[in-house]
Amino acid sequence: MLTTLFKDFQFEAAHRLPQVPEGHPCSRLHGHSFKMRIEVSGEVDPKLGWLIDFAEIKAAVKPIVEQLDHYYLNEIPGLENPTSEVLAAWIWQQLKPALPLLSAVTIQETCTSGTVFRGEF
Repeated sequence: MLTTLFKDFQFEAAHRLPQVPEGHPCSRLHGHSFKMRIEVSGEVDPKLGWLIDFAEIKAAVKPIVEQLDHYYLNEIPGLENPTSEVLAAWIWQQLKPALPLLSAVTIQETCTSGTVFRGEF
């Protein structure tokens, strides 16, 4: 049986987007209450009846959240231009080695806006 599990996380962070046109509101320093959804996909273990323990996902994500929560994202190597798209891809790169079943990273920066990253292009 193939399935996809997800676990949601939150972190607070500040950023600015240095590449947007002059006068764009996102060029100014501002913050978000980011929501992050981590999805893993694969074959359910017939004996256990699950794909992966949610605790494994939480443990893999914990150091990433600690690196992002209440920080200025632009100062983190690889996040000099921390758009939602760049942030989702960066999280994927950090997380994939520890979570091989990773299938998507969703970043929601406002109540109505976000991105879904499903791996390298």
